[in-house]
This record gives sequence, C-alpha cells and structure tokens, in this order.
Amino acid sequence: MRARIFAEENRRWWTLGALSFALFMIMLDNTIVNVALPAIKNDLHIGVSELEWVVTAYALTFAVLLLTGGKLGDLLGRRLIFTIGLVVFTASSLACGLSSSATELIGARAVQGVGSALMMPATLSIITATFAARERGMAIGIWAGVSAMALAIGPLLGGVITEHISWNWIFYVNVPIGLLGILASIVVVPESKDTSHEQRLDLPGLLASGVGLLALVYALIEAHHYGWTSATILGLFAVAASALTAFVLLEQRQRLPMLDLTLFRNGTFAGANLVAILVTLAMFGIFVFFPIYMQTFLGWSPIQAGAALLPWTILIVIFAPIAGKLSDKVGSRWLIAAGMTTVGLCCLELSTVAVGSTFWRLLPGFILGGLGMSFVMTPMSAAVMGAAPVDKAGVASGVLNTFRQVGVALGIAIMGAIITNREAAALRAGDDGPHAFVHGLTFGMRVSAVICFGAAIAAAVLVRKYRHAEQAQPLAEAA
Repeated sequence: MRARIFAEENRRWWTLGALSFALFMIMLDNTIVNVALPAIKNDLHIGVSELEWVVTAYALTFAVLLLTGGKLGDLLGRRLIFTIGLVVFTASSLACGLSSSATELIGARAVQGVGSALMMPATLSIITATFAARERGMAIGIWAGVSAMALAIGPLLGGVITEHISWNWIFYVNVPIGLLGILASIVVVPESKDTSHEQRLDLPGLLASGVGLLALVYALIEAHHYGWTSATILGLFAVAASALTAFVLLEQRQRLPMLDLTLFRNGTFAGANLVAILVTLAMFGIFVFFPIYMQTFLGWSPIQAGAALLPWTILIVIFAPIAGKLSDKVGSRWLIAAGMTTVGLCCLELSTVAVGSTFWRLLPGFILGGLGMSFVMTPMSAAVMGAAPVDKAGVASGVLNTFRQVGVALGIAIMGAIITNREAAALRAGDDGPHAFVHGLTFGMRVSAVICFGAAIAAAVLVRKYRHAEQAQPLAEAA
C-alpha cells in the first residue's frame, strides 16, 4: 500500500515536470523572438509593422483559441489535446525556421499560436486535477515560475542563438524539445476530462471573439500607416466593438458557452484575470521594445541585450515558488497588490532612460520588474484556479491564459502605437531619430506605470482569500 502511494506521489511530480518542460517551450516563444527582431528585419527586408506582426500573430491566435483549447481539453481529454497541440507547435516551429519571407514567417507564427492554445490550458488544468488542494499552490508556483522564467530567459537565449548561429535556429531548437515532450506526455501525464454534463464547442463565440480581437489589434498596429482618423481604422474599431459586444451577448445566451460568464461573479476570479491582462500589457512594452532600443540605439549585441534582462530570470527563479507557498498561507490579495505596485515602480524607473544609458542605469528597473512579476504571476494563477470549481479547471485555465495573451497582443499593439505616435511628434518638433524613439519609449513606460498602479488597486479591491472545500480533490483521486 505504501509503495502504491509512493508511486502515485512520484507520478504527480513527474507529471508536473513533463508539463513544465512543454510550458517552458511555449512561453519561451513569447520572448525569444524579441532580441532577434533586428536580424529578422534585415534578413527578410521587412518594415516595422510587419515586424510587430511576427510577434503579434503568435500572441493573437494563442489568445483567440485558448478558450477553445480549454473546452476541447474538458470535452475530449486534457492529455489528448495537450499532445495534439504539442505536435502542431513542433511542426510549425520547423516551418518558422524555414521561412524565407515575412508572409511565410507570420503565417507559421500564427499556426504556432494554435498549437500553444491547445497546450497551455491543458498544463494548468492537468495540474489542478492531479494535485490535492494542500499541494496545489506549490505546484502552481512551480508552473508559474517556469512560465515567468521562460519569458525572462528568452531574450538571452535568443541573443546567443541569433549572434552565434542565425535567427532561424530560435525556432529549430523547438523541434527536438517538442519530440521529447510528446513522448513524455504519452508516458507520464494522466488523462482527465470534465464528465459533469453535456459538452460542445461554441463556434459562434469563437468567431465573434476572433473577429473582434483581430480587428482591434490590426487597427492599433496599422493606425500610424493609415491615420488614426482614417475610414479604415475607424471602421476596424467599430468592427472590434461590435464583434466583442456580440461575443458577450452570445455567451450570456448560449446554453453551453465557451466563456462561462458566471465565473466572473466571483470577485477573486474577475480581479485576478483583470490583473493578468494588465500586467502582460504593461510588461511587453519592455520585452519587445527595450531589446530594440538596446541594440539599435545603445549599440549592444544581441547577447548583450539578452543578458541585460538576466536579473528578471534570477529573481523569478528564486521568488516565484516562494510566492506560491505564501499564497497558500495568506491568500493572493496583498501579494498581487504589492507585486503590481513594484512593477509600476519598475516602469517609472525605466521611463527615465536616455539615449546613452548604461546597463547600470537600467539595472534597478529590471530588478524591480523581476521582483514584481514573481509576486504577481504565481498568486494571480493560484487565485484564478482556486476561485473556480475543479470540474471547470480547463475553462478557468483557458480564461486566465486568454487574458494574459490578449494582454500580450494588446501590449505590443498599444505600446507600439504610443511609441510610434510620440516618436513622430518628436521628429516633427526637431529631435533626431534616437532621441525621438527614446521620447516615445519613455512616454510608453509612464503609461505602463499608470496601468500597473491601477491593477494593484483592482487586486486590493476585488481579490479575496480563496479556499476550496475537500470536494476540490484531484479528479484522478476522486475517480
């Protein structure tokens, strides 16, 4: 009997290891590309808006399909959908590396997002279904730590690969990792699904949300080209508003909606998801545009630009699991609020950079960012999953990661629009190119700081201590 219990204990942690392995690869693709953007621009001879789409195409399809990925996992089996997503992601990574034009690369990146959307909800919902309530915070802490570490280490790894091999290899490295992940998922990951009631896909909701987000992001990225008051951009904003409104109305009336809006009646669930979209929106202004600033205007190599963000990695590795344990003991409310305040201070600090700033001038901001994100991501994830019933783990995970990925896409689009707009205004006022770009960048950081402080207030007001009853046992144990 003891041997069986010990084996079950071991298998849970092997499962967590396999999921974390795949998760690292997914999240790495959010930031590993960023340092390589100048090299991609020069090699494929593409413009700034196409360069933004290289990052945004991945984030957008990821965001649009995450809820569907969570629903498919609940319906057909989380391990099955996770494995299918891993196959799609691995194959599309190979296609990205082989791309010889902007169109091919953007298309392959969009398919990568599809694979990630199938995989990501399954990772968190399998963890929730596998670990008992008393261990779940620690497991989610490791999950969030791996996720955050991948986001932070991506620029350094991307810099090393870009400088010493070529940008294509930032995608090729996913292929052997993906093959190992497929094998591990088959061998050690247990199967689980939602058997509570009838399940079906919400295709009208998927279409409405997809059209709305695509129109919104396209308008934000292309507004500088067409003009903010042009018929094209205003029409796209109108389409986005109509489609997203239709999405909400559809979800309220669907018998089996893709997004269960009743979950948002829980203030903790709503508040933690609001923080998820705001923190990623603010942070991707740093992850995307600071590597460009460091290489283009400070003259750093890709490795130097990536290495400059190492403090994020080190601090997240140290503090994310600690934040997971603390969230089990004291709840997530004040951890998230304090973390978002720290991230806001990071943005304020980085809003004072200049054309000739040194690494030591940037370091305090990067330290604040790493600390703040450590104490936001883990408690935020634990709060969302703790506020939702276990049989809705796939949907809750899908909602959380949808909000995060929508934040990524909007962050790139909004910060890009702000920087481009302020840069153009500075050029008209007589500034040279480097000073105009830095003017736009620092203005964008001040906007990010305001967003972060708003998220801290939202966490303090909405998030409450969460505790499942013993019904929140892992599905495997209940079976």
